Amino acid sequence: MGLISNGTTIFDNGSMASSFSDDLKFISKATASASASIEFTLGDYKEYKFFFVNIHPQNSNIQFTMNFSTDNGSNYNVTKTSSFFRSIHAENDSFANLGYRTGEDLAQSTSNQILMYALNNDNDSNANGCFHLFNPSSTTFVKHFISNCSGSSDDGSSNRYDAGYFCSGYANTTSALTNIKFQMASGNIDDGTILMYGIV
Repeated sequence: MGLISNGTTIFDNGSMASSFSDDLKFISKATASASASIEFTLGDYKEYKFFFVNIHPQNSNIQFTMNFSTDNGSNYNVTKTSSFFRSIHAENDSFANLGYRTGEDLAQSTSNQILMYALNNDNDSNANGCFHLFNPSSTTFVKHFISNCSGSSDDGSSNRYDAGYFCSGYANTTSALTNIKFQMASGNIDDGTILMYGIV
């Protein structure tokens, strides 16, 4: 049994975890194998959380993207507005940077939202992270999302670097979102797993 203490009070973190476990529901898992995209059907959970594990692109220097559907997957073209910033640090310590990225944000656009970019396809490279979507079944409010990811990146030079990608935004529709799709901007998702959870 694990214990957590703040100096005066002791908590049983096993009991704490069990008290939260009923709120987070595993729904689905998809493992890519040279897959053009990975799609999930959304329902009535107040929040969805997706985990990206060992995502490996077919192509190098490529973007990992997502989009929503309001018509059961027939079209992925929901209008979105978002913000995006990135932190980077080169393996050889030659550069580091933190900055806003105007090329990856959206302003009332139906284009795919970039979650990670300049991903490297070296054999040992991968990308990981999580994506939150809030109340997609609402027919009253717009639908907010938050993404926080880390990837092995390649800008086309000989320098490989780690990148932290931070994106937030909203789907500007009061129609219920029925589906979400993840894909590379070009080429396949060569390997990797996406896990889908619902939070009640």
